Amino acid sequence: MEHVEPVSDASDDRLGDYRALTDLALRTRFEQPHGLFIAEGELVIRRALRAGFRMRSMLVDAKRVGQVAELAGGGAPVYAGAPKVLESVTGFHVHRGVLASFHRRPLPSAAEVLAGARRVIIVEDVNNHTNIGALFRGAAGLGMDGVLLSPTCADPLYRRSVRVSMGEVFAVPYAFLEPWPQGLGLVREAGFTVLALTPAADALPMQRLSVEQKSRAALLFGAEGPGLTDAAMGASSVRVRLPMTGGVDSLNVAAAAAVACWELTREDAL
Repeated sequence: MEHVEPVSDASDDRLGDYRALTDLALRTRFEQPHGLFIAEGELVIRRALRAGFRMRSMLVDAKRVGQVAELAGGGAPVYAGAPKVLESVTGFHVHRGVLASFHRRPLPSAAEVLAGARRVIIVEDVNNHTNIGALFRGAAGLGMDGVLLSPTCADPLYRRSVRVSMGEVFAVPYAFLEPWPQGLGLVREAGFTVLALTPAADALPMQRLSVEQKSRAALLFGAEGPGLTDAAMGASSVRVRLPMTGGVDSLNVAAAAAVACWELTREDAL
């Protein structure tokens, strides 16, 4: 295989895309300015390719070259090394045996995401990458057409987000909604009912939403703990809640989003 290149030195300049993958601050400074993201595991890599992302390179356990080198069919270099080399470069044991670096694509505008959507999720200040990944997986599986993020949200293409989503970040159109929270006016002007999720007892239970309110809905969620800001809440159309029992006031944001998405779309399957 002509495009397979053995590597034995963790300081090899060719491996720059994969260096210190566990250092969030460093990766945040490096990945977006260089227009790349990292996909981990064969399944996620295949989903990135299926979504049309162009591979820059692949880093693989030398023992797995025969199994995965064909993924780099476009001629991207495949760097093959021993597990210890991969661990020294990345900062963790690459137990899936394969990583790939991909070129990012320009994001659509929020207006473009809304134009092709019937139901969307909007999130404010959610900066936990695991929650972002889980939220995208739920959005993809539960009938949502897009995701809009406040400028302070975590990067959906950060490695952990991509991995937790099982590559579903590639399947759901998303954009950053700016300015925030004034951009919520754009959502309402596009014909959406902005449903602000809150545990407040005086909020409307989701089950009591009208057919009209559910027909073109934007589910708005805040970060763990603080929830939605007053400004975002004030820019919404309706305050809604998920009725809870047992003294529990709320769910993890990704779990709450999944429940709300199911409630919003469950009649579609009837």
